[in-house]
Amino acid sequence: MRVVLLFLLSAALLLGETFKLYLKDGGYHLVREYQVQGDRVRFYSTERDEWEEMPVSLVDLPKTEREHKARLDEAQSEARAEDEEEKAEREQQREIAAIPMDPGAYYKTDKDVQSVPQADFQVVTDKKRRALQIASPVPLIPGKAAVVIKGEHSKFVINDPRPSFYLRLAKEERFGIVRVTPHKNTRIVENISIVPVAKQAIEERKQMDTFDQQIGDGLFRVWPEKPLTPGEYALIEFTDKEDMDEVELLVWDFAYQPAGK
Repeated sequence: MRVVLLFLLSAALLLGETFKLYLKDGGYHLVREYQVQGDRVRFYSTERDEWEEMPVSLVDLPKTEREHKARLDEAQSEARAEDEEEKAEREQQREIAAIPMDPGAYYKTDKDVQSVPQADFQVVTDKKRRALQIASPVPLIPGKAAVVIKGEHSKFVINDPRPSFYLRLAKEERFGIVRVTPHKNTRIVENISIVPVAKQAIEERKQMDTFDQQIGDGLFRVWPEKPLTPGEYALIEFTDKEDMDEVELLVWDFAYQPAGK
């Protein structure tokens, strides 16, 4: 049915268009259509806006049909491209509509859209542990620190080695995917070097190479350039503020585990 519709659309595009009815002496008539009727060719001249006839022996039918077919093929190709473009736009609109409006991270499967739980993480320094409230800046003390998530394994497990995540941002910030490191019943998201005199918090994270695509207002799709290896990961949303003594960070943890393992 789709092929028939494309053909009809292409034919409709050609109907009424002018093309050349080639003659064997090298000339041509500009026509809208033509018909071979026995030893005569009947054609509609666009120059005189009327039907005319001439002997078929004077007409170069192979050349005429070859060019006419080329024009039809071109029209079909253009119609197919427009159809695919409209299909892609409709698919993207469905994709956008499927993602909730609330800021956060989401994982879309063939069946549904899952909200990725936001990680309850902490900043651990060499002197004390400071609990971090979600989406709130954390004042730091001089020395070394680490952003950690409790537990060595995420409860949110995926089986796709190249997963696509959706981030709906509450404000314009940077984001990405990091490999987290299990360590003593925690997972390290990033290490931080704190320089009190310069009021700098230098964040060191194992950020992966990713592709990202903005598909809506404040809505982005992000996925890894290369397949993941089994292990622990996190989506992060962050603002780098090297001239301040605070870190702003949001974390959504997940684990990749191949299906059947």
